Amino acid sequence: MRSISSFSRRALGLACAAMLAAAAAHAADYPDKSIVMVVPYSAGGPTDVVARLLAVPMGQSLGQSVVVENTVGAGGTIAPTRVARARPDGYTILIHHMGMATAPALYRKLPYDPLKDFEYIGQVLDVPMTLLSRKDFPANTFPELLDYVKKHQDKVSMAHAGMGAVSQLCSLLFMHQTGVNLTTVPYKGAGPAMNDLMGGQVDLLCDQTTQTAPVIQDGKRAKVFGVTTPARLSSMPDIPTLDEQGLKGFDVKVWHGMYAPKGTPREVIARLNKALNAALVDDNVKRRIAELSSDLVSPDKATPESLRTHLASEVDRWGKVIRAAGVSAE
Repeated sequence: MRSISSFSRRALGLACAAMLAAAAAHAADYPDKSIVMVVPYSAGGPTDVVARLLAVPMGQSLGQSVVVENTVGAGGTIAPTRVARARPDGYTILIHHMGMATAPALYRKLPYDPLKDFEYIGQVLDVPMTLLSRKDFPANTFPELLDYVKKHQDKVSMAHAGMGAVSQLCSLLFMHQTGVNLTTVPYKGAGPAMNDLMGGQVDLLCDQTTQTAPVIQDGKRAKVFGVTTPARLSSMPDIPTLDEQGLKGFDVKVWHGMYAPKGTPREVIARLNKALNAALVDDNVKRRIAELSSDLVSPDKATPESLRTHLASEVDRWGKVIRAAGVSAE
């Protein structure tokens, strides 16, 4: 029995060595074909805009094209599920915002675990949000807005980009801190929500500057009442924060991260991380992100360990907020 056991151990050891050698060879050749970057939301939305900006310089760094694919549905959970189940070879990656941190509290039967089913490539950028209304909304200042929604809350509608979207979370916090219960209108993405706001079909929308900055700068299609960060934005210094206008502690900044399936070789993650960092210093990316009033992360945040730590912290933070609000996607 000992000889059979010994033989089995040797055979297992040889098999493992062969698998490791094959994985190392694969990593050395990586990449030798196009890479798919999966986006959980619709084309033209904030996360999609970021993905398409990064894809070109990342592809140049990797020597292969990075193709953006929108996998929409179930509050942004279908895309992470797809990536979590993909082959861990570096050819399917995910870019996602803070929805990675909020999903565990929103869904009781989430088909993936953000903290266990992924490898981490790095943080990408932080995006402030703004509170807008249709252009002919009765209020013109934030105090007037508060007064109006408190008196007419049963008649005021607030759009968001779907269950689990950050625009929904911003709406929940706004209603919680103002003590109102507005009619929320879910859309299949931020783009359609913004189109209906500009068209006058809905009253309010809280969304990322990657989506709202062009509308605010235009000044003709909507009204802006404030930004969701504790400090004013350098790109929009004349727009006050919601915090300084009375919503003390109101702070919603949308962070984005990049992920790969669990088990992706470290060498492949290192290549992807190098490509991400190259994209973050690309002149066109920096210019466009600045135009959208957003902030690319510093090099110390664009690392696997930084994303892992930040995600764990945000899962804890938003879990408490969502449970306190009694919100569920099911």
